[in-house]
Amino acid sequence: MPQTRIAVVGSANMDLVGTAAALPRPGETVLGSDFVMLPGGKGANQAVAAVRAGASCVFLGAIGSDAFGVTLRARITAAGVDTGHLRVTYGPSGVALVMVGGAGENAILVTPGANEAFTGPTEDELAAIREADVLVAQLEVPVETVTEAALAARSAGTRVVLNAAPARPLPPELLAATDLLVVNEPEAQALTGRGRDEPAALLDLVPRAVLTLGGDGAWYVDRDRPALHVPALPVDVVDSTAAGDAFTAALAVAWGEGRDLVEAVRWAAAAGAACVRKLGASVALPHRAEIDALFGGRQGGAPA
Repeated sequence: MPQTRIAVVGSANMDLVGTAAALPRPGETVLGSDFVMLPGGKGANQAVAAVRAGASCVFLGAIGSDAFGVTLRARITAAGVDTGHLRVTYGPSGVALVMVGGAGENAILVTPGANEAFTGPTEDELAAIREADVLVAQLEVPVETVTEAALAARSAGTRVVLNAAPARPLPPELLAATDLLVVNEPEAQALTGRGRDEPAALLDLVPRAVLTLGGDGAWYVDRDRPALHVPALPVDVVDSTAAGDAFTAALAVAWGEGRDLVEAVRWAAAAGAACVRKLGASVALPHRAEIDALFGGRQGGAPA
């Protein structure tokens, strides 16, 4: 089977991660236990996750001219991602301040830095998108850039997977070019005004979608088949920071490999479950063997 080619358009951040028994409330200071500095950003995470899931991947985004940018490029490249099109802009790289509580919950503050400057895709960047089997995009870079990328993909027959995070209004032309939408419950509510009780509301926007619900699994909805609930796999949760990125990347890889989307969602759920067992974002993203091991013991969903 030929290796799936993934193009990721998105953000790259340096994640500054601190852990504590409980997250601080507004105005409160708590004593933490551990600190790590790791490459992150939804775009970079999904690019690394795609490679670990078995695809080849080109990452399109921007890093700053600071020391964080140098480290980000080195680590993303070392993970096997093609960073030949990764831009460097003068100024700071994106930074995420991540606090992780004892139950694996997190609170994240992101300062976009160079990610905001990733505008006006070049012809070389658009060509890399057109050559891919699947384009994966998120919304931590300007939505105009994502829209241009999606339209280029659509023109070439490249499938478009849009992880609409963080939540923001989406241009009609971007929705029209989206083949598969991936959102969590707050993002679904922002887009449709409805949550887990009406996942099919997403089909008013796109032909197929996945609504992720963390420990409650995920809903897959499709205009051509009944809705399906896929339960989460029972694992010990250490840090849920990059679980959504692992899920989205694995979903795109499986779909690009020609798997039925129901099976692809179940495989993606195994990727998300494998990810939450480790601390950190990029370092927790699972390899294909880890996903397959959990997928072998998955629980099936039933049509709703």
